[in-house]
Amino acid sequence: MAKRIIYPLFQLGNPQLRIFRPTFNLTLVRPGKEQPPDTVQFRIPLEMTKFDVRNYLEKIYSVPVAAVRTRIQYCTNKKRNHLNQRVKRPDYKVAYVQLFFRGSVGEQSFRKGLSSKPSSSQISFLRRIRSMRRALLRRCRRSSWRMSVRGRNQIPEEEELLNGLASRQRSVE
Repeated sequence: MAKRIIYPLFQLGNPQLRIFRPTFNLTLVRPGKEQPPDTVQFRIPLEMTKFDVRNYLEKIYSVPVAAVRTRIQYCTNKKRNHLNQRVKRPDYKVAYVQLFFRGSVGEQSFRKGLSSKPSSSQISFLRRIRSMRRALLRRCRRSSWRMSVRGRNQIPEEEELLNGLASRQRSVE
């Protein structure tokens, strides 16, 4: 059954600036398994497509998106209520959004893996990805998901790179 479309009220006069807001909502969630530093996980409605997710983030939040992957999470109906009736939680779709930075370091160099000796461009890329992640969290205004840098589980390579950078800066001074 199609949803009923509600059009804005007609008003006499010159064409006016109208704002069309989407009816979708994206929920930023903490990933269950460890994700790469440039990947963010969202819970989205079943009707939403990859193209919708990309447009939503790029047009509304102005976040550059490299790739979007989706999957449908089917919930079980094994739970029962007080009347011994089966209760099923609704299914939902999960979107994995890979952020993209349009700069000197490309996406391919990040995918190849981090070498044992990090270059300054790789370190700056990791810092930019981290700052983009923070900006996305701020824009989504999900205060319950905000985490400090100290409390966040870092990927071991990222932690080694940043620790190595700090020791290098101390030795230069």
